[in-house]
Amino acid sequence: MSLLFEPIRLERQDEYLERLSRCPQVASDYSFINLWAWSEEYGLQWAWDRDLVWIRQRSPAPALWAPVGDWEAVDWKTRPDPLAAEATVIRVPERLSSLWQAAFGERIVVRPERGQWDYLYDFRDLVDLPGNRYHAKKNLLQQFLRSYTFQYTDFGPRTIEHAMAMQEDWCSWRDCESSELLAAENRAILRVLQQWEKLRRIRGGALFVEGLIVAYTIAEPLTPETILIHFEKGCPAYKGAYQAIHQMFLAHAPNGFRWVNREQDLDSEGLRKAKLSYHPADFLKKFRVVFQP
Repeated sequence: MSLLFEPIRLERQDEYLERLSRCPQVASDYSFINLWAWSEEYGLQWAWDRDLVWIRQRSPAPALWAPVGDWEAVDWKTRPDPLAAEATVIRVPERLSSLWQAAFGERIVVRPERGQWDYLYDFRDLVDLPGNRYHAKKNLLQQFLRSYTFQYTDFGPRTIEHAMAMQEDWCSWRDCESSELLAAENRAILRVLQQWEKLRRIRGGALFVEGLIVAYTIAEPLTPETILIHFEKGCPAYKGAYQAIHQMFLAHAPNGFRWVNREQDLDSEGLRKAKLSYHPADFLKKFRVVFQP
């Protein structure tokens, strides 16, 4: 019996999060906020298969994503659908790819997808910015602290209109219309802001200078040990705004996090350089898995 894929709905968010909590390894792609934000851009759908939730995209090309649930409790050899011959599954976290290799052996080909790897950072390092390797970041942060009379505030419903206005300005500065990637990200951000009060786990921070928003972060606790940064924007007219919102949001986060997940670089040279400049401690690797006849 084929799986029934349907649009991702806010009404099933809690059910999905319960399945996600059972995952042995949680990649940024599979947070509900991420799925919701990018659902229209990728044509994302889900299918509920007993104790698993399967994700698929229809754009820019049809593809199946990894299932969400307790992978280690599944007898994969008896769950052929939708892992049919010649199926391709993308964004497969390393632990699931290992389980599939053990179950299917030579029936599958596993290839790393470097552009999809999540960047993982030591939480305390990004708060404290210790040592010489963070000297440039700390210098920009200090310049912001010295130059502006600012206010940091937790992001909430009263911040949304300010963020929307800044996002419109940001797109003008960066000429979003000339970049489909930036235009798609802008639409994803607006989709999240419009449903802010309905999204579980969502949190963020904003920086104001003389009543004007100059930077904001949108994030969520992905696991009890990991906080995930979805979006981070700063006004280029305020030097150090990015470094300031980056550090202050984490400094105001609840205690207990060990890792900061800053998502992937999508093989963008600029994104990769920026993410490497914060010295990742590890990567959550993801793979493309092809099931052969």
